[in-house]
Amino acid sequence: MSTRYPHPDLNTLPDDIRAKILEVQEKAGFVPNVFLAFARRPAEWRAFFAYHDALMAPESVGRTSNLTKGDREMIVTTTSAANNCLYCVVAHGAILRIYEKKPPVADQVAVNYRKADISPRQRAMLDFAMKVCTDSDKVEDADFAALHVHGFDDEDIWDITAITAFFGLSNRMASVTGMLPNPEFYLMGRMPKAKA
Repeated sequence: MSTRYPHPDLNTLPDDIRAKILEVQEKAGFVPNVFLAFARRPAEWRAFFAYHDALMAPESVGRTSNLTKGDREMIVTTTSAANNCLYCVVAHGAILRIYEKKPPVADQVAVNYRKADISPRQRAMLDFAMKVCTDSDKVEDADFAALHVHGFDDEDIWDITAITAFFGLSNRMASVTGMLPNPEFYLMGRMPKAKA
């Protein structure tokens, strides 16, 4: 729920937005607050989620990426923590736990990714993402070279940059609007699922 801007009634939303929100609810079992918070401005909602999906699910736009789903969520969780965004750290930390299948990793990267149980490749990725997050004007060719050593190509570096920048926008909107994480996010991915 957003404390500063009331969420619109789902039944009053344009058909395409309502259908997407119901699809997310069917898949997740709840509606993440970001979907309703941004729906108050339909044109911005469409633009936001189109860019989100192009970055976070590149296959949905016919593109491949060397970043895994876990890598992408790790970037979001780490840089959102640097931006003090409660909503994004909790929501994307939950998704990160699920993709990486390592429950502690989301809390670790949110607090101090340098001490997290992650690979040297992921650490290099997060070093660069944090530089983009806090000092993008200082990015230089040496930063690209450091990532190339770990197998990242220039398109991967674009992905890291775009994800960091996009969620910088999301972090600020979530913080200013008072968007709170859904309670469901706090428990997701913390315990292994029981085998049927």
